[in-house]
Amino acid sequence: MTGEEWVSLIVNITAVGVILYMGLVGLTYLVLFLIAGPRIKKERFLNQQDYVEEMVFNKDTFPVSVLVPAYNEEVGVSTTVRSMLSLSYPQFEIIVIDDGSKDNTSGKVIEQFKMKEINLALRRYFDTKQVTKAYQSTLYPNLFLLRKDNGGKADALNAGINFSRYPYFAAVDGDCILDSDALLKIMKPIIDSNGLVTATGGTVRIANGSTITKSQVEKIALPKGPIELMQIIEYFRAFLIGRLGLSRMNILLIISGAFGVFEKNRVVKVGGYNAKTVGEDMELIVRMHRSIKEEKSKQRIEYIQDPVCWTEAPDSAAVLRSQRKRWQRGLAETLWLHKKMLFNPKYKGIGLFSMPYYLLVELLSAVFELIGYFVILFGLIFSFVLVDVAIVMFLMTVLYGSLLSSLAVLLEEWTYHKYPDTKSLLVLFFWALTESFWYRPLMVWWRCSGLIQTFTKKADWGNMKRKGISSDS
Repeated sequence: MTGEEWVSLIVNITAVGVILYMGLVGLTYLVLFLIAGPRIKKERFLNQQDYVEEMVFNKDTFPVSVLVPAYNEEVGVSTTVRSMLSLSYPQFEIIVIDDGSKDNTSGKVIEQFKMKEINLALRRYFDTKQVTKAYQSTLYPNLFLLRKDNGGKADALNAGINFSRYPYFAAVDGDCILDSDALLKIMKPIIDSNGLVTATGGTVRIANGSTITKSQVEKIALPKGPIELMQIIEYFRAFLIGRLGLSRMNILLIISGAFGVFEKNRVVKVGGYNAKTVGEDMELIVRMHRSIKEEKSKQRIEYIQDPVCWTEAPDSAAVLRSQRKRWQRGLAETLWLHKKMLFNPKYKGIGLFSMPYYLLVELLSAVFELIGYFVILFGLIFSFVLVDVAIVMFLMTVLYGSLLSSLAVLLEEWTYHKYPDTKSLLVLFFWALTESFWYRPLMVWWRCSGLIQTFTKKADWGNMKRKGISSDS
């Protein structure tokens, strides 16, 4: 065989390998969808109003500490706090942790909620950067503010846990708002199981474009920018298909850092949040699973699809690129830290399915897709790849990306009807079908860049300039 024939053979073998890989990934998502299906169907016919009213008057609820870590969040922190104060829940406290902000985050909270300085009393579950001052609202006795030296989000959450009084805590990002019944719904599995469920995560939705008044979503609408629209679709796919399917098998490795509830004793037992990793939210969940399996405990970690947390999404390519690189680094670091669990039968479904899934699908899929793009592009230009093979690769790319996203949009409408007008659904379907032609290649490139930077960047909060998602912030 000539040199060109060898190159052509290698390129075509690579192309077939990529096709088989993408087909396997697509099949994996289909399996997760089938597993999630019964829960989605049940949710569709559930009377949500009766469900919430029953919980409001339930005297067996556990008190919850709501932790709000904030770094340079002066634009939206007041909106977030008002959202927390309006939660329908029998007993809770709110602790805002200002992690050495360089803007007026603390000043906003102190002024808006009439805070007064109090004696600082901290338990020492974890070592953190120094907490310098503590405040309590004169208007809302269950609202507190901590000011501390900068140590990152994980360090801020650990400081909040040290200060908290209650047996469960909710971690909520400083730029988010919650539906008023979100805490009730996310706590229901914990209450119903009498503590057998040790952590729960809720759904995160994009607030860009919606009308938010008095820290509550008044009207749900779509943003105008294509980058923001694609993130809405992406979130549908991640939460409705991926996380719900994994949760039903008790092998979910991610609870979004934007909104999750945890049993404090379990978190203290495993050592709290790891301040040395970018993906502190996922790393904590993996460590909790590891602890549960090693103890042979029957405790579970669940994702609840209905409790909704609204967040401000990046509206520019530059900010989105930074976010996705950070997420990819966090995923890679977590898998590396817990590589002992990978393919290890001791950890059952976590080691044999979930860890391999996050490695081969969530982490490395970008690498395989990037190889696929190069094979199609350069293979056709230099006639190294068969046209039939290139066409199959192209169709697999469309099926893997665009059609899967379209399915997620359909599931959203079928279950929750959050976007009531037909025009919004048609817009989402249109952009979902375009994903493979522009958005997905961008994600692939940024995720590969994040993978390369895994061992060259230290953990940080990231740098997203907030515009605010409320008219009253």
